[in-house]
Amino acid sequence: MRALSPRAARPSAATLRSLAAASVGGLLLYASFPPVGWWFLAPLGPALLILAVRGRRARSAFAAGGLFGIAFFAPLIVWLANLGLAPWLVLTAVQALVFALAAMPLPRLIALPGWPLYTAAWWVALEAVRGRAPLGGFPWGRLAFGQADAPYAGWAAVGGGPAVSFTVALLGSLLVYGLTEWRGGRRQVSAAVCLGAAVLITAPLALPAPSTSGPSAVVAVVQGNVERERTLEEQARVRGVAENHARETKALADAVRRGEVPRPDVVLWPENSLDGDPERYPEFGALVADSVRELGSPLLIGAMLEAPDDRAYNAGQLWLPGQGPASWYAKRQIVPFGEYIPARSLLGGLGALQLIPRDLLPGTSTAPLAAGKVRLGDVICYEIAYDDRVRDTVRAGANLLVVQTNNATYERGLQAGQSEQQLAMARIRAIEYGRAVALASTSGVSAIVGPDGQVMDRLGTWRAGHLLERVPLSSRLTLSEWFGVWPEVLLGTPLLVGLALSLRRSRRTATAPQGPASTLDHDQPFTKLLS
Repeated sequence: MRALSPRAARPSAATLRSLAAASVGGLLLYASFPPVGWWFLAPLGPALLILAVRGRRARSAFAAGGLFGIAFFAPLIVWLANLGLAPWLVLTAVQALVFALAAMPLPRLIALPGWPLYTAAWWVALEAVRGRAPLGGFPWGRLAFGQADAPYAGWAAVGGGPAVSFTVALLGSLLVYGLTEWRGGRRQVSAAVCLGAAVLITAPLALPAPSTSGPSAVVAVVQGNVERERTLEEQARVRGVAENHARETKALADAVRRGEVPRPDVVLWPENSLDGDPERYPEFGALVADSVRELGSPLLIGAMLEAPDDRAYNAGQLWLPGQGPASWYAKRQIVPFGEYIPARSLLGGLGALQLIPRDLLPGTSTAPLAAGKVRLGDVICYEIAYDDRVRDTVRAGANLLVVQTNNATYERGLQAGQSEQQLAMARIRAIEYGRAVALASTSGVSAIVGPDGQVMDRLGTWRAGHLLERVPLSSRLTLSEWFGVWPEVLLGTPLLVGLALSLRRSRRTATAPQGPASTLDHDQPFTKLLS
């Protein structure tokens, strides 16, 4: 076998530029999300990925897409390292692999006329896949979820998260396309692209603002806080969470009695605010009953309710004054390796997984929890990231969205924005459905968000406190709710058209007389680049 020369073994300058563009693109896209939150950088992520793969072979696009995925996801979900390096590295690798595989057809799509439409559809389709597989998917990092402050965030009310993601990706694609046309001397085409981008950005500003007339309610969110322990074992043994929330609820009740604040129509505690089933453990039941009696208001708690076969539900349970527990909602999208262990017999004894002694059972009901005029649409923790989970409860009649969450584990050491990222998702959901959203967290961030996506009030991490705001109770039907999953389907469909056209073009090229080498495939084989 002939040995490669040192010069041949080195990656080409074009390859290095491609990988550098992919890396910078992933980092800029990360910076558009909390905790950095520079939302205006988001279109640069898709733009630089396009530059990284344009004119490359599929194998080189695979490398660029994978590097983009690593540069994006590694810092975005670094908070997962609070559970250990392995979960963070494995999930980053899985998401990067999805990006790498998905990037392989991109060079062919970019070679087609009108390619910005196909690349924007590519992002929608990619996010649709990531949000569903493997193991139920991981929608974290959708382009839309960092755009609540963008002028085009109003597209969420028309087509949900897919419409906002499509807009961001299309803007990035048009940026590359417009600059290419400008450099090629086609100034009129470039000007038309700029005009189209301006319309795309500003059109949602003409949409009617969410109505604040009609019924409203005073909503209280209680954040009792937990001990910021140094190890997972110590945090798992915390038993004072319920007492902390009861104490802060009493402080709220005292303020009501003094006439400092109005009596809330409903009070919200976070996920896992109780460490067990209040109907099975009398001390928990008495504590909740005392809190309801103190305020004289309905109280939504977070509890682990007993389920058949020695399993449990991660549930929100609504207690009414004079009645006790009246209704409950069980989390439907349970977390793999967090609330259940796939292949438990094989993996259940590994590391921190030993702290999950039993699998939770997913719920099935989407019905809102009725507290007088308030119909609570409960979504628990990372269910807020799943379109269908939120849509189902809104369609079932919820006029107020509630996110019960427990982020203490993900913030206990390295605070890298997990709570802020979840709040950003809640803001997009508020715009999407024109409903206020109350986010109740054990240790922060807790917040109350108006139907326009703006934060009305919030509490930071690792502190006890409560929030009290009057919010509208909307039953208005947004276009996004009415369209359902169709925007995702329609905005992703151009990708299929593009793939079919690129395949047809490839077949024509293969049967055509051989001419000069294609500029699309100028790159060296991927194996030689790394050898």
